[in-house]
Amino acid sequence: MNTLEKILEKVGDGSAVIGVVGLGYVGLPLVLAYTGKKFRVLGLDIDQSKIDAIEAGESYIEHISSEPIAEAVKSGLLEVTTDFSRAAEADALILCVPTPLDEHYEPDLSYVTSTVESLVPHIRAGQVMSLESTTYPGTTEEELRPRIESRGFTIGEDYYLLYSPEREDPGNKHYGTTTIPKVVGGSTEACAKVGEALYGAVVTEVVPVRSTQVAEFTKLLENIYRSVNIGLVNELKITADGMGIDIWEVIEAAATKPFGFNAFYPGPGLGGHCIPIDPFYLTWKAREYGVHTRFIELAGEINRSMPHYVVERTMEALNERSKSVKGSRVLLMGLAYK
Repeated sequence: MNTLEKILEKVGDGSAVIGVVGLGYVGLPLVLAYTGKKFRVLGLDIDQSKIDAIEAGESYIEHISSEPIAEAVKSGLLEVTTDFSRAAEADALILCVPTPLDEHYEPDLSYVTSTVESLVPHIRAGQVMSLESTTYPGTTEEELRPRIESRGFTIGEDYYLLYSPEREDPGNKHYGTTTIPKVVGGSTEACAKVGEALYGAVVTEVVPVRSTQVAEFTKLLENIYRSVNIGLVNELKITADGMGIDIWEVIEAAATKPFGFNAFYPGPGLGGHCIPIDPFYLTWKAREYGVHTRFIELAGEINRSMPHYVVERTMEALNERSKSVKGSRVLLMGLAYK
């Protein structure tokens, strides 16, 4: 039996050990998805406080309850550690680490590369590695593949490489890790087969695409779509204010059209882990091909300017009441997100 047949058999009969690297808001729900299907999971993280919390059966993420964590630990299905040398015990290694921007709005892949370099000395033939972190097209092939091949493995023959973007929406009551369709791209056809089996074991629908680059671009498109449309409606909000028109009433009326329109709403700026960051991964990579992504950059410019607009409107509102900003007390609700 070759390595492909072995990994497919292990995933199929539930005996595969699933290694999840990075136990944050993406990794922890994934851990519980696999333990919920009775897979044995090895969780890896550099943060000892997360390890301690999980071992105590406690959740540190607001929308995830402690009960399934405690059950998984008690049953022996879940073990967590900061010892990356134990990666050899896993049949699959799924990477869920941050991909922020640096101070120049350029991709910071240090979390990804340092994680892979910590794992590579301990990987073995027959494993599959999947990157879930949002990144620019080409990352999997340019950053992960050479590091794996440096160990003498051949991708698609004795080691399998995937990209499958996370689509978590924390707190969403209608869609969770197992019910959100999972886009999967493999470095080779054999890798793609492993990816479909790996995620198909816990997710209701797997969406296979032709390559890791397509999967990487898919995630960026999803978030750029939101960023551009939020930028558009923010600009329209400012325009409507200047005309004395209520943009909320306009949006409500437009949303009655049953086709060709999706409602987006203005706000004081972008928040969260994804929308303020991810579009600029494509902007940075596009420069390599001589492409200037004007829509993405303009949307970013508009969205970053919204806090200043909110301050200006606040000043005007105070002035109408014969007050100045200086000396006034301002209450911000929802500070952590936006």
